[in-house]
Amino acid sequence: MAQRIGIDVGGTNVKIALVSDKGKIIYSNSIPTRAEMGYEYTINSIKEAIENLLKETKLTTKNIEGMGFGFPGQIDCQKGIVRLAPNIPGWVNIPIAEIMEKEFGIPTRVDNDVRTAALGELNYGAGVGCQNLVCITVGTGIGSGIVINGKLVRGASNAAGELGHIKLNMQDGPLCGCGDRGCLEAYASGPSIVALAEEYIKGGKSTKYRELANPDITPYIVAVAAKEGDPVAKQIFKIMGEYIGIGLTSVVNLLNPEKIIIGGGVADAGDILFNPIRETIAKRAMTIQREAVTIVPAQLGNTAGVIGASLLINS
Repeated sequence: MAQRIGIDVGGTNVKIALVSDKGKIIYSNSIPTRAEMGYEYTINSIKEAIENLLKETKLTTKNIEGMGFGFPGQIDCQKGIVRLAPNIPGWVNIPIAEIMEKEFGIPTRVDNDVRTAALGELNYGAGVGCQNLVCITVGTGIGSGIVINGKLVRGASNAAGELGHIKLNMQDGPLCGCGDRGCLEAYASGPSIVALAEEYIKGGKSTKYRELANPDITPYIVAVAAKEGDPVAKQIFKIMGEYIGIGLTSVVNLLNPEKIIIGGGVADAGDILFNPIRETIAKRAMTIQREAVTIVPAQLGNTAGVIGASLLINS
């Protein structure tokens, strides 16, 4: 049985898993990223975690077919280099694949974390049976992985899929983390939910989420309030859903996918977010493309990244 290691590196934690050739997680662990300690510290922690994985599962490196990493940010997939991971300071032009192959002798591949999640969903989650799909994550930002004719789309510079930077405004709009204005991500993401929620409070609105805040307002708290019927919280998610729906309408018209799979922390809100997304696409997308697509939640949750990363060796 072919077994692979999948590693999903985030700003707070690194998830590590041994994955079977059927997409089943045999062993998993999580370690703190400790980005403030520098990239070498994180790499050494990952090496130690891989050693522990092999020890716990009584395997040697010869039993491992391949290893894959998913990183947020810009990746050179061909060379296995993390060009830039914006939320993990110090990760600039780090040849992680070479470092790991030298240490363990296991073939290693690297890709963007949302593309690895898309690969996981395509093979073992909500995208099984699809040839054309878009997998998006809605959290602190908005990212996407695109699959066309059964293959991941990486683009000329391995930078395809920046759905969060589709422009919703020609000349103005809120400032985005990328430095431009009017990006989808600046209108609809975790921080946007919090900003709008605080704006309503400043405007004198009485809200359930204000009572629930402990002490800070979070997207999760706003979602809880919406599910409990708070009209202001429901309105916030309606607005967010409409913005995401407008952005996805462009994607539907351009790529004609069978499915759009939505995951990430904000997507955990469920139908209070999904319904306005679906309604907006139904109203605004072109007929043929609209009739072909379904909007569904991701199925693999926080395991999509490690499962997808384990598949990079063959993708």
